[in-house]
Amino acid sequence: MAEMLLTNYQETAAIILFGIGFAMLLFQRNLIRKLIGMNIMDTGLFLFLASLGYIEGRKAPIIQNGITDMEAYINPVPAGLVLTGIVVSVSVTAVMLSLTIRLYKRYHTLDVDEIYFLLAQSREKEDSR
Repeated sequence: MAEMLLTNYQETAAIILFGIGFAMLLFQRNLIRKLIGMNIMDTGLFLFLASLGYIEGRKAPIIQNGITDMEAYINPVPAGLVLTGIVVSVSVTAVMLSLTIRLYKRYHTLDVDEIYFLLAQSREKEDSR
């Protein structure tokens, strides 16, 4: 088992990164730390996809001077998925940061439990009116 983990060290590192990010999402109360955890999860996923798409001894699929042996190239789909995922991840991070700033301006805290408590209090006040 340990030999397999050392042989596939890219996949092992990707799983460890994903696990760290997932644990941060579950156990952190601070919204910025949750966002960092989400980005660590993304990084682990991108590393996993990139490591699956790489094949030792093959080249990038750039054909020069006509078509050659197609067995000598790696699959470009995982690289395209990683690039698309990075763009989506950056966009989601930007939106989440802007929402976090708005929450901080309104509730003056980044603790999820405190925000829920303050939100429940404000709803109780509105219901009592």
